[in-house]
Amino acid sequence: MRCVSEPTGDPRGILHARAGLASFALARHPPSGALAPFVDYLWSVEWDRRGEPPHVQRILPNPAVHLSVEPARCAVTGPGRTAWTYELTGSGRVIGVRFRPGGARPWTAAPLAELTDRELPVSALPRLAVLDGPALQAAVQEAPDAASAAALVDAALAPLCPEPDPAVDRAGDLVATVDAEPGIRRVEQLARRLDLSVRGLQRFCAEWIGIGPKELIRWARLHEAAGRAAAGPVDLASLAAELGYADQAHLVRDFRRVVGEPPARYARAAGS
Repeated sequence: MRCVSEPTGDPRGILHARAGLASFALARHPPSGALAPFVDYLWSVEWDRRGEPPHVQRILPNPAVHLSVEPARCAVTGPGRTAWTYELTGSGRVIGVRFRPGGARPWTAAPLAELTDRELPVSALPRLAVLDGPALQAAVQEAPDAASAAALVDAALAPLCPEPDPAVDRAGDLVATVDAEPGIRRVEQLARRLDLSVRGLQRFCAEWIGIGPKELIRWARLHEAAGRAAAGPVDLASLAAELGYADQAHLVRDFRRVVGEPPARYARAAGS
């Protein structure tokens, strides 16, 4: 693995990103060749809040499983239906592994739908049961920098890799299609685009992604809506029509359910 830290200001999925990126350092680290068939990237968050109040950070849901090595635990987080909340206190470092869509499935003994809305110890992935979690947690905190800490996590996981599965690429292509084609607004449209039956698409998503195609489409729209709201004033009625909502009220209701506040309030806070 290249021990190169790549600071990123990419706010995609980070709610109230301006306040967040002022409170912690975020970086991405490329995976080794062994992990690359399964992992998009490793990420690091470092913070020092000593003498300051805790920072509460919320993250939009995304169609990926994450493994995190934190100061007090090693955990696996599945896809969720609402924003995740993290509280940063004191000082510390977290190294995370963002699996590709479908990339965690070869590591598990069950469909990824069984990880949805759940946070579990790393032993939930059978191949990771042999990891010495406490030793890895200590090594991550003691590493001289985030890139070195990410390399330690990569090195711990690489010998445990399963055989690559071509279904991971299919899952990645499916998610990329939803992200890249906002004209896809209905499950039936996505199924036709991928030359699948609706039932076949639903089964594949449950097995390899963890949430259904309807939720994937909703997530893509909400990520776009949150990004637009954070960038400046937005005409919600026009945005709702562009993203395929029946009307502005449906967009506002969806946004509030997942983000926790209506888009107009979010836009005001994000711009302050």
